[in-house]
Amino acid sequence: MHSAHKLALAGVFVSVLVGPFPAAAQAPQDVPAYHAKAPKASEKLAPILKPEELPAPSRQYPFQVKAYQIAARIQRVLYQLPCYCRCDRSVGHTSLRDCYATTHGANCSTCLQELFYTERMLKQGKTAEQIRAGIEHGDYQSVDLQKI
Repeated sequence: MHSAHKLALAGVFVSVLVGPFPAAAQAPQDVPAYHAKAPKASEKLAPILKPEELPAPSRQYPFQVKAYQIAARIQRVLYQLPCYCRCDRSVGHTSLRDCYATTHGANCSTCLQELFYTERMLKQGKTAEQIRAGIEHGDYQSVDLQKI
């Protein structure tokens, strides 16, 4: 076989193994919507629902009520985090914070796990950027809602 043919076959073999698009080029598209910085003080945002504003099915478990109390306290951080339930695609949310301006957060285990993970990381002194990296890594999935 000529060296040109060997080279062409090697190129086909590499492209089959690697594919046409490296994973790094695809990663940014896979991260749900979030804001890179905290909202400005002048920015008007939908209020976080108060636990008593939740309909009965959305507050049947203590962790649902607790989630909205926490969300109100840490909403500036939640604004900077993606939500991996993909509510940015399904209902147009722009960050994890939006989940708690509606009843969505109370009824979605992903939103709840991310919120309680965020609270735990804040208590450990982590920044929004560090928490976002953990969420992107899937670390929030270790949160057991039944133990909250």
